[in-house]
Amino acid sequence: MTRHFILTGAPGAGKTVLIRQLEREGQHVVEEAATDVIALQQAQGTAEPWQDPQFIADIAALQLRRQAVAQAAGGETQFHDRSLFCTLALAEHLEHPVPPVLEDAVARALAEKLFHRQVLFVRLLDTIEQTAARRIGLVEARAFERVHEATYRRFGFELVEVEPGTILRRLDRVLATARAATT
Repeated sequence: MTRHFILTGAPGAGKTVLIRQLEREGQHVVEEAATDVIALQQAQGTAEPWQDPQFIADIAALQLRRQAVAQAAGGETQFHDRSLFCTLALAEHLEHPVPPVLEDAVARALAEKLFHRQVLFVRLLDTIEQTAARRIGLVEARAFERVHEATYRRFGFELVEVEPGTILRRLDRVLATARAATT
């Protein structure tokens, strides 16, 4: 049986670097969707796609496609860079309506116990590097981090803190949590 771990946190926490390192270590990772949705829509001429409520449904649809591919791939352990619950937190943070596709997907994920109950919550660093897709500042990122945390707790997940530190220290925390859950 595959164990699906969610690796999450606010923008700028260092999740992508951690995911890349997990991949280098031979772990199976499932890519985050929001950044790709932003990049595609920006390439199509929409400067701030997150302003459109359809943005949430677009992220959820891509996550569901990636989730299906990951489930078919199997493997003992998979690390998901964000999840449907993150998209729900994003909808709440942006004050967008939650589309039915996301509501249904969250309900299914809970009913099927798709994700491990321990969520790897990567805490924010002291600075945020702005990108075309990440225009959030540290104050807003901290607010979003609180929404994120509250969303996961509301659905009964246990947050495993991945505190700021070196990539190797953070990686050790993630892998130790996964190993402990599989024994």
